[in-house]
Amino acid sequence: MVRTLDDLDPSGLAVGLRVDVNSPLDDRGELADDARLGAHLDTIEELAARDARVAVLAHQGRPGGSDFSDLAPHADRFDELLDAPVDYCDGTFTREAREAVGSLSPGEVVVLENTRFYSEEYMEFDPEAAADTYLVQRLVPVLDAYVNDAFAAAHRSQPSLVGFPRELPAYAGRVMERELDVLGGLGDAPRPRYYVLGGAKVEDSLDVARSVLDRDIADGVLATGVVGNAFLLADGVQLGAASAKIVNERSTEAVQRAGELLDEYGGLIHLPRDVAVERDGERTELGVEDLPAETPAMDVGAKTIAAFAELLDDAGTAILNGPAGVFEEEAFAVGTREIFEAATRAELSVVGGGDTAAALRRLGIEGFSHVSTGGGACLRMLTDGELPAVEALER
Repeated sequence: MVRTLDDLDPSGLAVGLRVDVNSPLDDRGELADDARLGAHLDTIEELAARDARVAVLAHQGRPGGSDFSDLAPHADRFDELLDAPVDYCDGTFTREAREAVGSLSPGEVVVLENTRFYSEEYMEFDPEAAADTYLVQRLVPVLDAYVNDAFAAAHRSQPSLVGFPRELPAYAGRVMERELDVLGGLGDAPRPRYYVLGGAKVEDSLDVARSVLDRDIADGVLATGVVGNAFLLADGVQLGAASAKIVNERSTEAVQRAGELLDEYGGLIHLPRDVAVERDGERTELGVEDLPAETPAMDVGAKTIAAFAELLDDAGTAILNGPAGVFEEEAFAVGTREIFEAATRAELSVVGGGDTAAALRRLGIEGFSHVSTGGGACLRMLTDGELPAVEALER
């Protein structure tokens, strides 16, 4: 069982709060999107309002990447968004960092430096070894409790995620709590229950399809995007060399795995009936009987949209992971927009994180019951996988 903020009296305590605010940056190194910061406001506001002394731990980017930077912009934005005063320290477990935590007054917040500036945090450890890292051992003496609100990183086993619960009383923040409640309860969600699987991460989507069908918790899988193209190829449809190349570049085993699923669960897997390609600079829709096409399939067509929308109109639960096409281009955002909007009419509608949530924001689609903050972590939960950070909280 995971303890939550309801089980913690934080008044006067120094609380180490792990969040996931890994965000896109603009050319000046400023935040280009603060959606991930906004997700954690409830947790930080609650802790500060209850007189906790909050030390925020987070990462930004990966070493060598263009978005690998300090957390000064994040601290500035938190200071604008929160009623509580927010400071920034350019160290994580240095003497200055420990002094910054120790000098906090009740209701104050300090954002410590990017945890990934230290090599330990970019490695995977078992919890016992993670607890013995410099990051954990240097910070534990100035902390009284640990709260993990970073669901988006919960599938990783890094010191800031799994080490602190070995040394301190540990709790889930409000983001983590909501994610576990919703995603952990999908097996009991209203039926019929449809999983709309698309995007370009074919292996991940096939893992989800295999898991939910094997466990009999899906009444149907609706395949779109590159995932849908893999299923069409497995079903013997001649998509064309361009589409086949994209599928095989994503996964050389995708077509074989999709074929195995069709052999076992063909009646529950709904394939695209038509696709949209680009011809002479315009969107052109082709029925599967009219293929192959010289150019790649970039979206599903009107027949597919109508068929999938009809299923989703009667859905008790709709779970979406991955867009239906190249939604970044307006001409090929039609399938994603209309299928996603149909899903909002389900009694319970859940959106996986990552590219799926990005598509929602770009297209301005609202009305879902729950939009996950985590791509990889959400996928792991949908495939009934274990989340190391959650296991650490349970211990």
